[in-house]
Amino acid sequence: MRIFGLPIPFTGEREERKALSSVTEGRGGWYPLVREPFAGAWQRNISVNMDTVSAFHADFACKTLIARDIAKLRVKLAEKDKNDIWSETTNPAFSPVLRRPNEYQTRNQFWECWVLSKLSRGNTYVLKERDNRNVVTGLHVLDPTRVQPLVSDDGAVFYRLSSDNMAGLVGDIVVPAREIIHDRFNCLFHPLVGTPPVFASGLASMLGINAQKASVLVFENASTPGGLLTTPNEINADQEKRIKEEWEQRFSRINLGRVAVMSGGLKYERMAMTHVEGQLIESLKWSAEVVCSVYHVPPYKVGVGALPSYNNVQALNVEYYAQALQSHIEEIEELLDHALGIGWGEGLGTEFDTETLLRMDSTTQTQVIRDAVGAGVMSPNEGRSKLDLKPVKGGESPYLQQQNFSLLALSKRDALDNPFGTSTPAAAPKTESDQETSTPSAEKGYAGAEFRKVLLSLERAA
Repeated sequence: MRIFGLPIPFTGEREERKALSSVTEGRGGWYPLVREPFAGAWQRNISVNMDTVSAFHADFACKTLIARDIAKLRVKLAEKDKNDIWSETTNPAFSPVLRRPNEYQTRNQFWECWVLSKLSRGNTYVLKERDNRNVVTGLHVLDPTRVQPLVSDDGAVFYRLSSDNMAGLVGDIVVPAREIIHDRFNCLFHPLVGTPPVFASGLASMLGINAQKASVLVFENASTPGGLLTTPNEINADQEKRIKEEWEQRFSRINLGRVAVMSGGLKYERMAMTHVEGQLIESLKWSAEVVCSVYHVPPYKVGVGALPSYNNVQALNVEYYAQALQSHIEEIEELLDHALGIGWGEGLGTEFDTETLLRMDSTTQTQVIRDAVGAGVMSPNEGRSKLDLKPVKGGESPYLQQQNFSLLALSKRDALDNPFGTSTPAAAPKTESDQETSTPSAEKGYAGAEFRKVLLSLERAA
Protein backbone atom coordinates (compact mmCIF):
# COMPACT_ATOMS: atom_id res chain seq x y z
CA MET A 1 0.00 0.00 0.00
CA ARG A 2 1.22 3.47 -0.86
CA ILE A 3 0.01 6.86 0.24
CA PHE A 4 1.46 10.26 -0.66
CA GLY A 5 3.92 8.39 -2.87
CA LEU A 6 5.35 6.43 0.08
CA PRO A 7 4.80 2.80 1.14
CA ILE A 8 2.46 2.07 4.07
CA PRO A 9 3.55 1.39 6.70
CA PHE A 10 6.43 3.83 6.36
CA THR A 11 8.68 1.65 8.48
CA GLY A 12 11.37 -0.31 6.76
CA GLU A 13 11.93 -4.06 7.05
CA ARG A 14 14.18 -3.61 10.08
CA GLU A 15 11.69 -1.28 11.76
CA GLU A 16 8.76 -3.64 11.18
CA ARG A 17 10.42 -6.27 13.35
CA LYS A 18 10.52 -3.95 16.35
CA ALA A 19 8.20 -4.66 19.26
CA LEU A 20 5.88 -1.68 19.75
CA SER A 21 4.20 -0.87 23.05
CA SER A 22 1.43 1.65 23.64
CA VAL A 23 1.98 4.81 25.65
CA THR A 24 -0.66 5.21 28.35
CA GLU A 25 -2.40 8.56 28.56
CA GLY A 26 -2.28 10.10 32.04
CA ARG A 27 -2.96 7.54 34.74
CA GLY A 28 -5.97 5.75 33.35
CA GLY A 29 -5.69 4.61 29.76
CA TRP A 30 -5.51 6.39 26.43
CA TYR A 31 -7.58 9.54 26.04
CA PRO A 32 -10.47 9.03 28.45
CA LEU A 33 -13.28 11.48 27.71
CA VAL A 34 -14.34 11.26 31.35
CA ARG A 35 -11.73 12.08 33.98
CA GLU A 36 -11.70 11.56 37.72
CA PRO A 37 -11.18 14.85 39.58
CA PHE A 38 -9.78 12.78 42.47
CA ALA A 39 -9.13 9.12 43.27
CA GLY A 40 -12.36 7.19 43.76
CA ALA A 41 -14.56 9.86 42.19
CA TRP A 42 -15.75 7.48 39.47
CA GLN A 43 -17.27 5.10 42.03
CA ARG A 44 -19.12 8.04 43.62
CA ASN A 45 -20.50 9.15 40.25
CA ILE A 46 -18.37 12.32 40.35
CA SER A 47 -16.67 12.84 37.00
CA VAL A 48 -15.52 15.57 34.65
CA ASN A 49 -16.60 15.01 31.07
CA MET A 50 -14.22 16.81 28.73
CA ASP A 51 -16.89 17.52 26.15
CA THR A 52 -19.35 18.78 28.77
CA VAL A 53 -16.95 21.22 30.44
CA SER A 54 -16.02 22.60 27.03
CA ALA A 55 -19.54 24.02 26.89
CA PHE A 56 -18.77 26.39 29.79
CA HIS A 57 -18.63 29.89 28.35
CA ALA A 58 -15.21 30.82 29.82
CA ASP A 59 -13.57 27.59 28.62
CA PHE A 60 -15.03 28.00 25.14
CA ALA A 61 -14.03 31.67 25.01
CA CYS A 62 -10.41 31.04 26.06
CA LYS A 63 -9.90 28.27 23.51
CA THR A 64 -11.40 30.15 20.59
CA LEU A 65 -9.66 33.41 21.53
CA ILE A 66 -6.19 31.85 21.58
CA ALA A 67 -6.82 29.77 18.45
CA ARG A 68 -8.18 32.66 16.39
CA ASP A 69 -5.52 35.12 17.49
CA ILE A 70 -2.78 32.70 16.41
CA ALA A 71 -4.63 31.78 13.21
CA LYS A 72 -4.79 35.40 12.05
CA LEU A 73 -0.98 35.71 12.22
CA ARG A 74 0.73 35.16 8.90
CA VAL A 75 3.54 32.60 8.84
CA LYS A 76 6.48 33.93 6.84
CA LEU A 77 9.72 32.39 5.64
CA ALA A 78 12.70 34.43 6.87
CA GLU A 79 16.27 34.45 5.56
CA LYS A 80 19.40 35.71 7.32
CA ASP A 81 21.79 37.85 5.29
CA LYS A 82 25.53 38.37 5.77
CA ASN A 83 24.83 41.05 8.39
CA ASP A 84 22.77 38.58 10.49
CA ILE A 85 19.59 40.50 9.64
CA TRP A 86 16.45 38.40 9.14
CA SER A 87 14.13 39.44 6.30
CA GLU A 88 11.18 37.80 4.58
CA THR A 89 11.86 35.69 1.50
CA THR A 90 10.25 33.00 -0.65
CA ASN A 91 11.33 29.49 -1.51
CA PRO A 92 9.59 27.12 -3.97
CA ALA A 93 10.10 24.19 -1.60
CA PHE A 94 8.59 25.77 1.52
CA SER A 95 6.46 28.81 0.61
CA PRO A 96 3.53 26.97 -1.08
CA VAL A 97 2.75 24.74 1.91
CA LEU A 98 3.00 27.70 4.27
CA ARG A 99 0.47 29.65 2.18
CA ARG A 100 -1.97 26.73 1.74
CA PRO A 101 -1.33 23.67 3.97
CA ASN A 102 -3.91 21.46 2.21
CA GLU A 103 -6.73 21.54 -0.34
CA TYR A 104 -9.71 21.69 2.06
CA GLN A 105 -8.51 24.31 4.57
CA THR A 106 -7.34 27.88 4.29
CA ARG A 107 -4.28 28.99 6.23
CA ASN A 108 -6.45 30.49 9.00
CA GLN A 109 -8.63 27.38 9.29
CA PHE A 110 -5.59 25.12 9.45
CA TRP A 111 -3.88 27.00 12.29
CA GLU A 112 -7.14 27.37 14.20
CA CYS A 113 -7.70 23.61 13.94
CA TRP A 114 -4.09 22.99 15.07
CA VAL A 115 -4.39 25.14 18.21
CA LEU A 116 -7.91 23.97 19.12
CA SER A 117 -6.78 20.34 19.03
CA LYS A 118 -3.88 21.18 21.34
CA LEU A 119 -6.02 23.11 23.82
CA SER A 120 -8.92 20.63 23.78
CA ARG A 121 -7.02 17.34 23.95
CA GLY A 122 -3.51 18.41 24.90
CA ASN A 123 -2.06 17.01 21.65
CA THR A 124 -1.99 17.99 17.99
CA TYR A 125 -1.01 15.41 15.37
CA VAL A 126 -0.23 16.62 11.86
CA LEU A 127 0.45 14.16 9.05
CA LYS A 128 2.92 15.22 6.36
CA GLU A 129 2.12 14.78 2.68
CA ARG A 130 5.13 14.44 0.36
CA ASP A 131 5.71 14.45 -3.36
CA ASN A 132 8.12 12.34 -5.40
CA ARG A 133 10.97 14.68 -4.40
CA ASN A 134 10.29 13.89 -0.73
CA VAL A 135 9.31 17.57 -0.24
CA VAL A 136 6.43 18.28 2.14
CA THR A 137 3.55 19.61 0.04
CA GLY A 138 0.64 19.18 2.45
CA LEU A 139 -0.19 19.10 6.16
CA HIS A 140 -3.25 17.42 7.69
CA VAL A 141 -4.41 17.87 11.30
CA LEU A 142 -5.64 14.48 12.53
CA ASP A 143 -8.32 13.64 15.07
CA PRO A 144 -6.32 13.23 18.31
CA THR A 145 -8.66 10.48 19.55
CA ARG A 146 -7.68 8.35 16.52
CA VAL A 147 -3.92 8.61 16.98
CA GLN A 148 -1.86 6.65 19.48
CA PRO A 149 1.89 7.01 20.18
CA LEU A 150 3.94 3.83 20.26
CA VAL A 151 7.45 3.19 21.54
CA SER A 152 9.62 0.36 20.24
CA ASP A 153 11.92 -1.80 22.33
CA ASP A 154 14.89 0.36 21.33
CA GLY A 155 13.15 3.66 22.16
CA ALA A 156 12.09 4.69 18.63
CA VAL A 157 8.75 6.50 18.43
CA PHE A 158 5.92 5.53 16.09
CA TYR A 159 2.26 6.49 15.74
CA ARG A 160 -0.75 4.27 15.06
CA LEU A 161 -3.21 6.12 12.83
CA SER A 162 -6.83 5.12 12.28
CA SER A 163 -8.76 5.71 9.07
CA ASP A 164 -9.15 9.35 8.02
CA ASN A 165 -10.64 10.00 4.60
CA MET A 166 -9.73 13.70 4.54
CA ALA A 167 -6.07 12.88 5.17
CA GLY A 168 -6.18 9.98 2.71
CA LEU A 169 -5.74 7.25 5.32
CA VAL A 170 -7.48 3.93 4.70
CA GLY A 171 -7.30 1.38 7.50
CA ASP A 172 -5.05 1.42 10.54
CA ILE A 173 -1.40 2.06 9.79
CA VAL A 174 1.78 2.64 11.80
CA VAL A 175 4.12 5.47 10.77
CA PRO A 176 7.45 6.61 12.22
CA ALA A 177 7.76 9.89 14.10
CA ARG A 178 9.41 11.60 11.13
CA GLU A 179 6.06 11.61 9.30
CA ILE A 180 4.11 13.21 12.15
CA ILE A 181 4.29 16.68 13.69
CA HIS A 182 3.36 16.18 17.35
CA ASP A 183 2.64 19.38 19.27
CA ARG A 184 1.88 18.55 22.90
CA PHE A 185 0.84 20.63 25.89
CA ASN A 186 1.58 20.11 29.60
CA CYS A 187 3.35 16.73 29.53
CA LEU A 188 2.69 15.94 33.19
CA PHE A 189 2.84 12.15 33.07
CA HIS A 190 4.71 11.18 29.89
CA PRO A 191 6.89 13.17 27.42
CA LEU A 192 4.74 11.96 24.49
CA VAL A 193 1.37 12.67 26.09
CA GLY A 194 0.06 16.19 26.56
CA THR A 195 -2.54 17.13 29.16
CA PRO A 196 -5.26 19.66 28.23
CA PRO A 197 -6.01 22.64 30.50
CA VAL A 198 -9.37 21.10 31.39
CA PHE A 199 -7.41 18.72 33.60
CA ALA A 200 -7.06 21.63 36.06
CA SER A 201 -10.14 23.70 35.22
CA GLY A 202 -12.69 20.90 34.88
CA LEU A 203 -14.23 21.21 38.34
CA ALA A 204 -14.51 25.00 38.04
CA SER A 205 -16.24 24.57 34.68
CA MET A 206 -18.63 21.97 36.12
CA LEU A 207 -19.43 24.35 38.98
CA GLY A 208 -20.25 27.08 36.50
CA ILE A 209 -22.38 24.77 34.36
CA ASN A 210 -24.30 23.46 37.38
CA ALA A 211 -24.88 27.04 38.58
CA GLN A 212 -26.29 27.92 35.19
CA LYS A 213 -28.55 24.85 35.20
CA ALA A 214 -29.83 25.74 38.67
CA SER A 215 -30.54 29.30 37.58
CA VAL A 216 -32.49 28.00 34.58
CA LEU A 217 -34.75 25.96 36.85
CA VAL A 218 -35.26 28.91 39.18
CA PHE A 219 -36.15 31.28 36.36
CA GLU A 220 -38.46 28.71 34.82
CA ASN A 221 -40.31 28.96 38.11
CA ALA A 222 -40.46 32.78 37.81
CA SER A 223 -37.50 33.15 40.19
CA THR A 224 -39.66 31.69 42.97
CA PRO A 225 -38.15 28.86 45.02
CA GLY A 226 -40.15 25.88 46.21
CA GLY A 227 -42.40 25.80 49.22
CA LEU A 228 -44.21 23.60 51.72
CA LEU A 229 -47.83 22.47 51.85
CA THR A 230 -48.79 21.89 55.47
CA THR A 231 -51.98 20.69 57.14
CA PRO A 232 -52.87 20.03 60.77
CA ASN A 233 -54.70 16.88 59.73
CA GLU A 234 -53.23 13.42 59.31
CA ILE A 235 -52.87 12.23 55.71
CA ASN A 236 -51.60 8.97 54.31
CA ALA A 237 -48.93 8.44 51.67
CA ASP A 238 -51.38 8.17 48.78
CA GLN A 239 -53.05 11.45 49.73
CA GLU A 240 -49.67 13.15 50.09
CA LYS A 241 -48.60 11.98 46.65
CA ARG A 242 -51.89 13.05 45.03
CA ILE A 243 -51.81 16.51 46.60
CA LYS A 244 -48.18 17.07 45.52
CA GLU A 245 -48.81 16.02 41.92
CA GLU A 246 -51.95 18.12 41.61
CA TRP A 247 -50.20 21.19 43.04
CA GLU A 248 -47.24 20.90 40.67
CA GLN A 249 -49.55 20.36 37.70
CA ARG A 250 -51.81 23.32 38.50
CA PHE A 251 -49.41 25.92 39.85
CA SER A 252 -45.91 25.36 38.43
CA ARG A 253 -44.12 26.41 35.24
CA ILE A 254 -46.64 27.81 32.73
CA ASN A 255 -49.39 27.85 35.36
CA LEU A 256 -47.53 30.21 37.66
CA GLY A 257 -49.63 33.07 38.96
CA ARG A 258 -52.92 31.18 39.07
CA VAL A 259 -55.12 31.47 42.12
CA ALA A 260 -55.03 28.50 44.47
CA VAL A 261 -58.05 27.58 46.62
CA MET A 262 -56.94 25.75 49.77
CA SER A 263 -59.19 23.27 51.56
CA GLY A 264 -58.91 20.68 54.29
CA GLY A 265 -56.70 22.95 56.37
CA LEU A 266 -53.88 23.07 53.76
CA LYS A 267 -51.50 26.01 53.97
CA TYR A 268 -48.71 26.99 51.54
CA GLU A 269 -45.47 28.39 52.92
CA ARG A 270 -42.88 29.61 50.43
CA MET A 271 -39.24 28.76 51.14
CA ALA A 272 -36.87 31.73 51.04
CA MET A 273 -33.62 31.51 49.08
CA THR A 274 -30.59 31.60 51.33
CA HIS A 275 -27.82 34.18 50.98
CA VAL A 276 -25.38 31.57 49.66
CA GLU A 277 -27.84 30.20 47.12
CA GLY A 278 -28.50 33.69 45.82
CA GLN A 279 -24.84 34.39 44.98
CA LEU A 280 -25.16 33.06 41.44
CA ILE A 281 -23.23 35.88 39.76
CA GLU A 282 -20.33 35.55 42.20
CA SER A 283 -20.12 31.79 41.63
CA LEU A 284 -20.13 32.16 37.86
CA LYS A 285 -17.49 34.90 37.99
CA TRP A 286 -15.22 32.85 40.25
CA SER A 287 -15.53 29.79 37.99
CA ALA A 288 -14.76 31.86 34.90
CA GLU A 289 -11.71 33.46 36.54
CA VAL A 290 -10.32 30.04 37.47
CA VAL A 291 -10.69 28.83 33.87
CA CYS A 292 -8.98 31.98 32.57
CA SER A 293 -6.07 31.50 34.98
CA VAL A 294 -5.52 27.95 33.69
CA TYR A 295 -5.36 29.18 30.09
CA HIS A 296 -3.25 32.20 31.20
CA VAL A 297 -5.74 34.55 29.53
CA PRO A 298 -6.47 37.92 31.19
CA PRO A 299 -10.14 37.69 32.31
CA TYR A 300 -11.15 40.94 30.64
CA LYS A 301 -10.23 39.42 27.26
CA VAL A 302 -13.22 37.04 27.51
CA GLY A 303 -15.64 39.45 29.13
CA VAL A 304 -14.97 38.49 32.76
CA GLY A 305 -14.31 41.45 35.02
CA ALA A 306 -13.64 45.05 34.17
CA LEU A 307 -11.02 46.41 31.78
CA PRO A 308 -7.77 47.71 33.30
CA SER A 309 -7.93 51.35 34.28
CA TYR A 310 -4.90 52.45 32.26
CA ASN A 311 -5.38 53.17 28.57
CA ASN A 312 -2.47 51.54 26.75
CA VAL A 313 -3.54 49.14 24.05
CA GLN A 314 -0.04 47.95 23.25
CA ALA A 315 0.83 47.20 26.89
CA LEU A 316 -2.34 45.11 27.26
CA ASN A 317 -1.63 43.19 24.06
CA VAL A 318 1.99 42.56 25.05
CA GLU A 319 0.85 41.15 28.39
CA TYR A 320 -1.67 38.88 26.68
CA TYR A 321 0.90 37.78 24.08
CA ALA A 322 3.55 36.94 26.70
CA GLN A 323 1.16 35.00 28.93
CA ALA A 324 -1.16 33.15 26.58
CA LEU A 325 0.28 33.08 23.03
CA GLN A 326 4.07 33.24 22.94
CA SER A 327 4.79 29.68 24.09
CA HIS A 328 2.36 28.19 21.54
CA ILE A 329 3.74 30.34 18.72
CA GLU A 330 7.38 29.51 19.39
CA GLU A 331 6.64 25.79 19.72
CA ILE A 332 4.85 25.79 16.36
CA GLU A 333 7.76 27.63 14.72
CA GLU A 334 10.26 25.06 16.00
CA LEU A 335 8.08 22.15 14.88
CA LEU A 336 7.59 23.65 11.43
CA ASP A 337 11.31 24.17 10.90
CA HIS A 338 12.05 20.58 11.88
CA ALA A 339 9.14 19.13 9.87
CA LEU A 340 9.93 20.99 6.65
CA GLY A 341 13.66 20.40 6.92
CA ILE A 342 14.48 24.08 7.40
CA GLY A 343 17.65 24.69 9.39
CA TRP A 344 18.40 28.00 11.09
CA GLY A 345 22.07 27.20 10.57
CA GLU A 346 21.40 27.37 6.82
CA GLY A 347 19.98 30.86 7.13
CA LEU A 348 16.27 29.99 6.78
CA GLY A 349 13.44 29.75 9.30
CA THR A 350 9.70 30.22 9.79
CA GLU A 351 8.18 32.80 12.08
CA PHE A 352 4.75 34.24 12.80
CA ASP A 353 4.26 37.89 11.92
CA THR A 354 3.18 39.28 15.30
CA GLU A 355 3.18 42.90 14.17
CA THR A 356 -0.58 42.88 13.54
CA LEU A 357 -1.22 41.45 17.01
CA LEU A 358 0.96 44.00 18.80
CA ARG A 359 -0.22 46.93 16.70
CA MET A 360 -0.26 50.23 18.58
CA ASP A 361 -2.88 52.94 18.48
CA SER A 362 -2.41 55.49 15.69
CA THR A 363 -1.06 58.25 17.94
CA THR A 364 1.57 56.05 19.59
CA GLN A 365 2.54 54.42 16.29
CA THR A 366 3.10 57.80 14.64
CA GLN A 367 5.20 58.97 17.60
CA VAL A 368 7.38 55.84 17.50
CA ILE A 369 7.98 56.13 13.74
CA ARG A 370 8.79 59.83 14.06
CA ASP A 371 11.33 59.20 16.82
CA ALA A 372 12.95 56.33 14.91
CA VAL A 373 13.29 58.38 11.72
CA GLY A 374 14.54 61.43 13.63
CA ALA A 375 17.17 59.36 15.42
CA GLY A 376 18.43 57.82 12.19
CA VAL A 377 17.31 54.31 13.14
CA MET A 378 15.15 53.93 10.04
CA SER A 379 14.82 55.80 6.78
CA PRO A 380 11.74 57.89 5.95
CA ASN A 381 10.61 55.29 3.42
CA GLU A 382 10.86 52.53 6.04
CA GLY A 383 8.71 54.63 8.33
CA ARG A 384 6.19 55.26 5.55
CA SER A 385 5.95 51.53 4.87
CA LYS A 386 4.74 51.00 8.45
CA LEU A 387 1.74 53.16 7.54
CA ASP A 388 1.21 51.44 4.16
CA LEU A 389 2.42 54.53 2.30
CA LYS A 390 4.41 54.40 -0.92
CA PRO A 391 8.12 55.32 -0.86
CA VAL A 392 9.18 58.79 -1.97
CA LYS A 393 12.26 59.90 -3.87
CA GLY A 394 15.21 60.63 -1.59
CA GLY A 395 13.81 58.75 1.37
CA GLU A 396 15.92 55.60 1.11
CA SER A 397 18.67 56.57 3.58
CA PRO A 398 18.45 57.41 7.29
CA TYR A 399 19.08 61.07 8.14
CA LEU A 400 20.76 62.90 11.01
CA GLN A 401 21.29 66.57 11.69
CA GLN A 402 24.64 68.04 10.66
CA GLN A 403 25.66 69.27 14.12
CA ASN A 404 26.01 65.70 15.41
CA PHE A 405 29.60 64.52 15.77
CA SER A 406 31.06 61.12 16.52
CA LEU A 407 32.55 60.39 19.94
CA LEU A 408 35.95 59.83 18.33
CA ALA A 409 35.95 63.35 16.87
CA LEU A 410 34.92 64.84 20.20
CA SER A 411 37.65 62.94 22.03
CA LYS A 412 40.28 64.34 19.65
CA ARG A 413 38.89 67.81 20.24
CA ASP A 414 39.24 67.37 24.01
CA ALA A 415 42.87 66.33 23.52
CA LEU A 416 43.80 69.79 22.23
CA ASP A 417 45.69 72.22 24.51
CA ASN A 418 42.82 74.68 24.39
CA PRO A 419 39.78 72.59 23.29
CA PHE A 420 37.13 75.25 23.85
CA GLY A 421 39.03 77.89 21.84
CA THR A 422 39.06 80.83 24.28
CA SER A 423 40.35 84.03 22.64
CA THR A 424 43.44 85.81 23.97
CA PRO A 425 43.36 89.59 24.54
CA ALA A 426 44.62 91.77 21.72
CA ALA A 427 48.40 92.27 21.94
CA ALA A 428 50.46 95.35 21.04
CA PRO A 429 51.54 95.63 17.42
CA LYS A 430 54.59 93.53 16.75
CA THR A 431 57.54 94.34 14.68
CA GLU A 432 58.55 92.24 11.74
CA SER A 433 61.23 90.52 13.78
CA ASP A 434 58.77 89.74 16.54
CA GLN A 435 56.38 88.09 14.07
CA GLU A 436 59.15 85.83 12.82
CA THR A 437 59.87 84.52 16.33
CA SER A 438 56.28 84.34 17.62
CA THR A 439 54.61 81.04 18.57
CA PRO A 440 52.21 79.32 16.19
CA SER A 441 48.67 80.60 16.11
CA ALA A 442 47.39 77.26 17.51
CA GLU A 443 48.10 78.56 21.01
CA LYS A 444 45.41 81.20 20.52
CA GLY A 445 42.76 78.44 20.22
CA TYR A 446 39.84 78.25 17.83
CA ALA A 447 36.49 79.90 17.95
CA GLY A 448 33.34 80.11 15.84
CA ALA A 449 33.61 78.78 12.30
CA GLU A 450 37.26 77.81 12.73
CA PHE A 451 36.39 75.46 15.58
CA ARG A 452 33.72 73.73 13.45
CA LYS A 453 36.15 73.27 10.58
CA VAL A 454 38.62 71.54 12.89
CA LEU A 455 35.95 69.15 14.22
CA LEU A 456 34.84 68.26 10.72
CA SER A 457 38.38 67.59 9.62
CA LEU A 458 39.00 65.44 12.70
CA GLU A 459 35.85 63.42 12.07
CA ARG A 460 36.84 62.81 8.45
CA ALA A 461 40.27 61.70 9.57
CA ALA A 462 38.70 59.31 12.09
